[in-house]
Amino acid sequence: MTDKSPVFEIENLHASVAGIEILKGVDLAVYPGEVHALMGPNGSGKSTLANVLLGNPAYKVTSGSIKYKGNDITALAPDERARDGLFLGFQYPQEIPGVKVLNFMQTAMSRRKGFDLSLLEVRMGMIEAMQLLEMKQEFANRHLNTGYSGGEKKRNEILQMALLDPDVAILDETDSGLDIDALRIVSHGIEKIQTQRPEMASVIITHYQRILDYLRPDKVHVLVDGRIVASGDAELSERLDSQGFESFQTLDMK
Repeated sequence: MTDKSPVFEIENLHASVAGIEILKGVDLAVYPGEVHALMGPNGSGKSTLANVLLGNPAYKVTSGSIKYKGNDITALAPDERARDGLFLGFQYPQEIPGVKVLNFMQTAMSRRKGFDLSLLEVRMGMIEAMQLLEMKQEFANRHLNTGYSGGEKKRNEILQMALLDPDVAILDETDSGLDIDALRIVSHGIEKIQTQRPEMASVIITHYQRILDYLRPDKVHVLVDGRIVASGDAELSERLDSQGFESFQTLDMK
């Protein structure tokens, strides 16, 4: 185990949405450079956790804490978390007609860096990242997620991750809706970004083993009914792939 402090730490996190408790005491510590996989069946609380970590106001933290770089950010606004280096790759990226990817990235990158970037500076930065993700350069002039295929939406999320240079990237079911070729491209893009930025930590939220065939996690966690009921190395995800989640449903959840 590294002697560094966790870059991201969740302690006894409880959260609800519309008055219904979804997270029932989640503990998780992520260290710089680590890749964690969070797996669980539908309704286990995976996407709720992703939304809570990024401060979605529709989700209420009822107890526990979220610490980032040693600071409690439980009450911090989403834009403040993003500026400080937290990134969420959405399961269902929103369409924003009329806003070009280039202009969107200019705003996002300027806020992340703390000073204004020109469109030329942003475009130059995008070229290398788009090549990494096998995206055509004219993609920069398309409207954000409007008329995109599932694969294009997910590649656009990873493009944002590459350009925003986060300290922690939370990828919420990035593999959902991708065919084999799109999954390979997106996974290789994530892997290359991780290689270029070895201190960046990642939390990959997924139902399936298939993305983990490309992105070998340091740790795997199983979330069932709002609690992490098992943790292990990459072999745990392989066990899940062969046995399913049913064997974890009856584990002691105290």
